[in-house]
Amino acid sequence: MATKKTTRNPRMRSEHDSMGEMQVPADVLYGASTQRAVLNFPISSRPVGWEMIRAFARLKRSAAYANRELGKLDARRTKLIVAACTEIMTALTDPATRAGMMRHFPVDTYQTGSGTSTNMNVNEVISNMACKAAGKRIGAQDPVHPNDHVNMGQSSNDTFPTVMQVAAAVHMKGVMIPSLQKLARALHSKAKAFDGIVKIGRTHLQDATPIRLGQEFSGFASQIDNAVARAKLAIDAITPHLPIGGTAVGTGINTDPKFASLIAKRLTKETGMRFREAKNHFEAQATRDCMVEAHGHLRTIGVSLSKIASDIRFMGCGPRCGIHELELPAVQPGSSIMPGKVNPVMVESVMQVAMKVAGNDVTIGIAGMGGTGSLMELNLAMPLLAETVLESIALIGNVSAVFSDKCVKGLKPNRKEIAATVERSLMLGTTLAPVIGYNEASKIAKACFKSGQTIREYCIEHEVLPADELDKVLNVIEMTHPHTT
Repeated sequence: MATKKTTRNPRMRSEHDSMGEMQVPADVLYGASTQRAVLNFPISSRPVGWEMIRAFARLKRSAAYANRELGKLDARRTKLIVAACTEIMTALTDPATRAGMMRHFPVDTYQTGSGTSTNMNVNEVISNMACKAAGKRIGAQDPVHPNDHVNMGQSSNDTFPTVMQVAAAVHMKGVMIPSLQKLARALHSKAKAFDGIVKIGRTHLQDATPIRLGQEFSGFASQIDNAVARAKLAIDAITPHLPIGGTAVGTGINTDPKFASLIAKRLTKETGMRFREAKNHFEAQATRDCMVEAHGHLRTIGVSLSKIASDIRFMGCGPRCGIHELELPAVQPGSSIMPGKVNPVMVESVMQVAMKVAGNDVTIGIAGMGGTGSLMELNLAMPLLAETVLESIALIGNVSAVFSDKCVKGLKPNRKEIAATVERSLMLGTTLAPVIGYNEASKIAKACFKSGQTIREYCIEHEVLPADELDKVLNVIEMTHPHTT
């Protein structure tokens, strides 16, 4: 009886890991361990983000340099690892080449809670890139082995949380803070331009005493100034607590005591941010409190954005049947059925980001809790934590820039409507109280509400005060700052 021949699939190649042989697509740079994860976790179709992979490459490069300095990695292997890591980082930095590189990093976010699959994915890709550069076949694991050389002195348990912190800090500094600063400048500019415009203030959504539109916008600008400060506090919450060096459970088994500090120094030099080794590796690996704290600041920033956007939307409501104090830029048609309708779409984008960030904060808190995410010596929700934090950073950064460019910069005051509303307000009577008493001023306000008169018209008709004194008391500009009576 003839022996049946096995037909080899030219689209696949055979790779090996500690569990044995695995068939891997022939045109990818990852290996058997990654392929197992791809098959095990077909969950969300959302791989761990490029920001994390780039930070992983940065960490692995720093680790190679550190191991070389410690005499544990020879010059040739160091050079190969560094070159592979640099190539990955360069490709991921450029949007034009990002997708091509990311196809080699396919592991789903919803994987093992330690992120081991992604750590091994990175190890395998770097190993195979190094092997190719050395003239060896993919999967040869020689001269660079994914575990023995790329992962030297490391564990998924200290690399993944370290990378999470590095990626978050870098993107807050490089993406989110500049966008917030841009929005702050736009708001400060409007505060200055609008400072001479007196409008009616509102408390409880009811008429209140006058306020300058510029003063209102100065409050918005101050919120975003504070948001920038909070973003820097978020960075400060995570940069001094790098878990790298703790390896499996925080004890530092299989690594040199100087390894972590060398990595922290290199990361600091490369990023311009002060990264430091955690003072206590058991806390740094068993918890994600630093990320919970950092995202708390992001939640507050989201709340600030929602307040600003909501107020601008309210001031722009109309144009005929609302208060219409502001004219919002018309960036697209507002309705498929109502011709000529324009909606505050940029504001609504900001509001939705604020909602998402608030929801993300709940996720971060649960992921950091003992009994759910943080268990004994390790947090087991790290891929979810990383994705969620980075999503909030990107959303805040993107929407702040867009809101500045497509809404705030184009805002215009409706001076006619603002002036008419101020004159109609019954709360102008507030300045009468120090002169004629609270009770009399209250009676005048109620009488005007009933008759439809303005405070000024009533006071003139009933000769409440001499004309020159009345003009002084009802000077709306004077009502917008403290003054003696």
